Amino acid sequence: MAANSVPIFRSSRRRLFKDNLARFGVTGGGLMVLVALLLIFFYLLYVVLPIFTPVDMEQKFKFEVNTEANVVSLGIEEQAEIGYRFAADGQVAFFAARDLGERKAGDEIYHHQVVLTGPMTASAAVPTGDEMVAYADAAGMGVIVKPQFRTSFPNDVRVLTPEMFYPLGDSPLLFDPQGAAIEKLAVALDDESASVVSRTSDHRIVLAAFSAEEDFLTEEVVWTPSHAKIDSQLNTVQQMLLTPDQNHLFIRGDNRIEVWNLRNLAKPTLKQVIDLRSKASDVSTMGLLTGASSLLIGYDNGDISQWFEVNGEQGRKFQRIRGFKSDGAVTEFVSEKGRKGFMVTTDTGNVAIYHTTGQSRLFEQHFTASSAEALTLAPRHNAALLEYDGDIYFFDVENEYPEVTFSALWTKVWYEGYPDPQYVWQSTSGSDEFEPKLSLMPLTFGTIKAALYAMLIAVPIALAGAIYTAYFMTPSMRTWVKPTVEIMEALPTVILGFLAGLWLAPYIEDNLPGILAILILVPFGILLSAYLFNLLPKDITNRLPDGWQAAMLVPVVIFFGWAAFALSPGLEDLLFEGNARVFITNELGISFDQRNALVVGLAMGFAVIPTIFSIAEDAVFSVPGHLSNGSLALGATRWQTLTRVVLLTASPGIFSAVMMGLGRAVGETMIVLMATGNTPMMDWSIFQGMRTLSANIAVEMPEAEVGSSHYRILFLSAFVLFVLTFIFNTISEFVRQRLREKYSSM
Repeated sequence: MAANSVPIFRSSRRRLFKDNLARFGVTGGGLMVLVALLLIFFYLLYVVLPIFTPVDMEQKFKFEVNTEANVVSLGIEEQAEIGYRFAADGQVAFFAARDLGERKAGDEIYHHQVVLTGPMTASAAVPTGDEMVAYADAAGMGVIVKPQFRTSFPNDVRVLTPEMFYPLGDSPLLFDPQGAAIEKLAVALDDESASVVSRTSDHRIVLAAFSAEEDFLTEEVVWTPSHAKIDSQLNTVQQMLLTPDQNHLFIRGDNRIEVWNLRNLAKPTLKQVIDLRSKASDVSTMGLLTGASSLLIGYDNGDISQWFEVNGEQGRKFQRIRGFKSDGAVTEFVSEKGRKGFMVTTDTGNVAIYHTTGQSRLFEQHFTASSAEALTLAPRHNAALLEYDGDIYFFDVENEYPEVTFSALWTKVWYEGYPDPQYVWQSTSGSDEFEPKLSLMPLTFGTIKAALYAMLIAVPIALAGAIYTAYFMTPSMRTWVKPTVEIMEALPTVILGFLAGLWLAPYIEDNLPGILAILILVPFGILLSAYLFNLLPKDITNRLPDGWQAAMLVPVVIFFGWAAFALSPGLEDLLFEGNARVFITNELGISFDQRNALVVGLAMGFAVIPTIFSIAEDAVFSVPGHLSNGSLALGATRWQTLTRVVLLTASPGIFSAVMMGLGRAVGETMIVLMATGNTPMMDWSIFQGMRTLSANIAVEMPEAEVGSSHYRILFLSAFVLFVLTFIFNTISEFVRQRLREKYSSM
């Protein structure tokens, strides 16, 4: 006994060591998985949180204005290093906007004097886009000036040198052919044309249109003018604005705004009159949003409204879209360059920042005792200059992600040019004036839609196959079927998506009646085969081993599936007038995309089936034998035993299988990326495509600028996807535990 106890003791110690090692290994592995999930969660949160940082303006510098002439416009170059000030007397001063090296904020860098033939009587700045100012004199002459900056690198040091540029030449141009003094101006220009609208001292409104022509001898650009009269019906003209595309002119006066169509420069036409006289307050100013599609109207009670053209019964008319509120009468609008935001000054000295897409006021703060004389924003939106009471203030602005608000992400938004509020995802465009449409609703909807159709196909097939394999199938056949189905899970989804997009989608389009016929013929064929099998003599049916009946259905399914597609051309001629796709589109009014939800459902359902089948089959097969034997011994049939004992006992595992399959479908990327048109739309139609969260991340992440709103919203999409799968898994575990507690006593 003593001799034999030593090896037994050593074996027990080894076994105990291995048990502890396995326990610690499994526990450590589980903890590492949990840590990995937490790290993913917090990293996504780390990237996403900056888009919810509040907007702020902080004063950095203050310096005096070196001239007493009234300001026409303030500006600041892209690097926010040099500012410039256009004065009403034609003086243009360039100064250091902030301390930089030996240069101190306010130090003058360059000075320019605009010269006309007579005394200057009017001036106006371009409301959006590049900073340009037009000056006019008492003889109806004028010029347009624009600041520009030349970059050089002496001694490897970047140096910005300001200079003045005359887009139409430095010689005065004839704004009014009658030579009257000009009192008000509006100007817009591009590389090939320019338009100047003048309000003269004799109360005429004149449109001067200049077109660029190149002299074929000197190769110099010559600007040829043409003039037209605008017959405004307003008694007083308080403000005029030209859109940068030179298609519309807005004239404000008497609480009315005339909208003139200038597409035909020879004959301007009055397009619309926006009558605001019935409003309890008076219009104090108006401005243009970047892109020139929207008109901003400010009132003396602090109300602000955005208007843009909407199609209606009488054509395209400007319509009030949304409103904002400020504390005090609005005195000036400053539009952000390249974004749909704007700044506002009020008569109470407040400065506010708004964004139209999210219909949000992002910031408002009191800075001066009364209204500021001028305000401008840097092209990169990170700095601002404000002039008040002979001083200029420089502000650092933190406003990186103004378009990201809850309403912009999850509610309907009325975008410029759209007939009504919609959910839209369109993150990029070829235009710098594009309005980003960053609604996550179409992507979330597409994710749910793709998963739903995949589960509609996968769940019945997978569960029925798992139940039959585990409960009815003979063990010898099960040893072949179960590994075969499980090995399907090893198929790369990129291959499935490739086949679905290039082969399955066009095949389904060409054989739509065949797809419909399969739903009828294959079930009919299975029922017919079962009926005929029962009519066979018992001595024949008994020769087939029990549990192998399913093998007989393989040729039946193949035959009736082939028959359905063989009948497809005839059914198409008989039922769909020879073209099923055209019939669905024209007669039924249902849009049809070749890569649609049906293709995704079939392809992704095929990918999800092995997951659901494997887990569900193990759950049914693991039901203790004494439960089914006891039920059979009490006289229940095998079907009654299955439905009332086996499935109830296995229900926690079956539910887990379905939820695992759903999680797989929600997170699938390559199949939905390659098998759909990737169009972000909200339509339950099985013949329409979709774009999912995961596919959108895969498509757009490589082209997203790091740190931009687009980039961070893609991470927010990943965060939403992470939360969705977490919710599904949590619900799954909760229901599974409840089912286990309920049926564990059986």
